Amino acid sequence: MYFISNVNEKYPTHASAILHALSEGCRMVQLRMKEASTAERVAVATEVLPAVEAAGAVLIIDDDAEAVRQSGAHGLHVGRNDMPVAEARRLLPGKIVGATANSAAEIIAAARNGADYAGLGPYRFTTTKKNLSPLLGLEGVRDAIAGARAAGVDIQVYAIGGILPDDIPAIIAAGAADVALSGALMK
Repeated sequence: MYFISNVNEKYPTHASAILHALSEGCRMVQLRMKEASTAERVAVATEVLPAVEAAGAVLIIDDDAEAVRQSGAHGLHVGRNDMPVAEARRLLPGKIVGATANSAAEIIAAARNGADYAGLGPYRFTTTKKNLSPLLGLEGVRDAIAGARAAGVDIQVYAIGGILPDDIPAIIAAGAADVALSGALMK
């Protein structure tokens, strides 16, 4: 599973949320601190990186290439309105680069620009992200992945957005490599 960090009353810091996700078996974690500074992201990333690596996991930072460089994190995730994938790939050679997608065309574009994976969603409504793209549901996830595969694109696709544990088998059957969770894992 791919964990997207968030905070709540039970896990009041991103570090505590990430440590919880690692204990639950997540092997890819994204530090997503939208309103934080680079220095704040670097501080959290360097705090959790030893635990991430001890768990055999990877640490991805959302939308801050400089924080990736300074912290030694394993990669960067860029959203639809963030740095272009090709620029992220140029700035961070050898690092994992992921991109947000909402359609087959966006998965294809991400792959062609050098992304290693796409976060496809939102699956359903979620309160953990503002300004949601159109909801996909199971059919939309299936169609987007099938469209990308038909175009010869074979990067990993993680379904994201309001996913619950009972949704996972059908999402995997629809072609996703795995799912990204935040709220479901923290509750």
